Amino acid sequence: MWVLNRLKNKYGSLYRRDNVVLSATHTHSGPAGFFQYTLFLIASEGFSNRTFEYMVTGIVKSIEIAHINMKPGKIFINKGNVEGVQINRSPTSYLQNPESERMRYSSNTDKEMVVLKMVDLNGKDLGLISWFAIHPVSMNNTNHLVNSDNMGYAAYLCEQEKNTGYLPGQGPFVAAFASSNLGDVSPNIAGPHCVDTGESCDNAYSTCPTGGPSKCMAHGPGKDMFESTQMIGRNICQRAKELYGSASKEVTGPVAAAHQWVNMTDVSIPLNSTHTVKTCKPALGYSFAAGTIDGVSGLNITQGTTEGDPFWEILRDQILGIPSEEIKECHKPKPILLHTGELSSPHPWHPDIVDVQIITLGSLAIAAIPGEFTTMSGRRLREAVQEEFASYGVKDMTVVISGVCNGYTHYITTYEEYQAQRYEAASTIYGPHTLAAYLHLFKALAKAIATDTVANMSSGPEPPFFKQLINPLIPNTVDRTPIGRNFGDVLQPAKSAYQVGEVVEVVFVGANPKNSAENRTHKTFLTVEKYEDTTSAWHTLYNDASWETRFYWHKGLLGQSNATIEWHIPDTAQPGVYRIRYFGHNRKQEILKPAVLLAFEGTSPSFEVITN
Repeated sequence: MWVLNRLKNKYGSLYRRDNVVLSATHTHSGPAGFFQYTLFLIASEGFSNRTFEYMVTGIVKSIEIAHINMKPGKIFINKGNVEGVQINRSPTSYLQNPESERMRYSSNTDKEMVVLKMVDLNGKDLGLISWFAIHPVSMNNTNHLVNSDNMGYAAYLCEQEKNTGYLPGQGPFVAAFASSNLGDVSPNIAGPHCVDTGESCDNAYSTCPTGGPSKCMAHGPGKDMFESTQMIGRNICQRAKELYGSASKEVTGPVAAAHQWVNMTDVSIPLNSTHTVKTCKPALGYSFAAGTIDGVSGLNITQGTTEGDPFWEILRDQILGIPSEEIKECHKPKPILLHTGELSSPHPWHPDIVDVQIITLGSLAIAAIPGEFTTMSGRRLREAVQEEFASYGVKDMTVVISGVCNGYTHYITTYEEYQAQRYEAASTIYGPHTLAAYLHLFKALAKAIATDTVANMSSGPEPPFFKQLINPLIPNTVDRTPIGRNFGDVLQPAKSAYQVGEVVEVVFVGANPKNSAENRTHKTFLTVEKYEDTTSAWHTLYNDASWETRFYWHKGLLGQSNATIEWHIPDTAQPGVYRIRYFGHNRKQEILKPAVLLAFEGTSPSFEVITN
């Protein structure tokens, strides 16, 4: 809504809730603290207004850039399978679905990628949008680096190839890799194994004979999470490029959109002429706290838990209160760990009002989902929407699921998968009939578009906006330097010379990097620059978005800190003289005066890269 309000202030009614979709690439390694619901704020140690403002400003700016660069063009569509990059991380849950339904598909994951190719009227490449079902969890939960994981790496590679000579995030070609029905899909294709024995733990409870569920972890194809991210992302980018290159079917026809806000805690769905089912107030089951094979929680809770535990129940009841019989009955067979729909202090813990939205471009329908559908849930939704369009004379629609759009409501499993209560089912917060509700709602959107009756649809209840959100649990502190030092001073210089494949490391006197989200004097934390004799000047070759660089902040005592910058020298590096620069902002506060943020920078002594 904040994005829409700012767009309205600048463009009037051009960009609206019905024709704007905010679709996340999805990563588990990004800045947090921008949601308003209490559960998410607890996980992120409070609301961060600077993160929120930075994200809203960035999203609006990207739309403004797209608006300025808008030109006539053509869109082409292509589809094809991507092999060897995904497994189902809850295969026993998938088997709960009817055999007759499963027999219609060759795999327990959706392997198909859909690509839109955009060119101008002269055929010049402008960009692509890809939809593919894979979880961005190649970077596991030991990672502390902000990054965009495998799908972000795919976008990075595809853009870098097209935008020769540009830094990441710059250049005219845009490659967007959107989420799809990835709920039960893992990129860690080596599968789950017990970390101490190497024995497979691909069982209904994802547990090991010794050590239990905390020892059952899946790994990707690489030797570590960095290599796995690159391998999976490279394969996804490569397939997208192939489909982009061979795309020949033009998307033609009108553009239409339908959007509603819905109270997901109170949706009634008719099963037949005599039976109706309902959604529930939000709640999370025990297996939510177990985590997945992509990231275990470390708690002694097992996936597939269908009975409560007295220890956790007593602890919950003492701290949060006792869940009502109504919510417990509604969510069965989920044993409720957190009855978030009945918790409202200081604000609701989960959303009641969510977005449902479809945008159509000719024969393409994009279903914008505010959560993570499992493989079979996505298949059912695509089929239901396609059939609804067809029943009103709009034949042969291609339906894509764009996951994690406009908001976040955890997972959506099928009713059958819900019975097994693995992680995805325990995280289906509106109860066992959540998918049925979404099918019902999206069919209504499809009907409205097909019959040209969108204008007659109710917009639904607007979501609330809360003030005085939970303050960050970690307060802002003044940054300080060691005696005799300044911010940006080099504490550990690089060596005088390196070879390709080695890692350059430089340590600077640092300051809290969060400051840079408030004062945006600098657009990067670091640069790697090469001296060019022909121009007698330094040229920036890499920044903090480059895969070859890493930025670590090490907090010390009394406001002191260090910043370590690494450059992993790639095979493509040219011999010559280089340097590393660090950009930051320090918080300064004098007595009885407000804090100020001051920009600073530091530069390493030059060093040489030698190639054999």
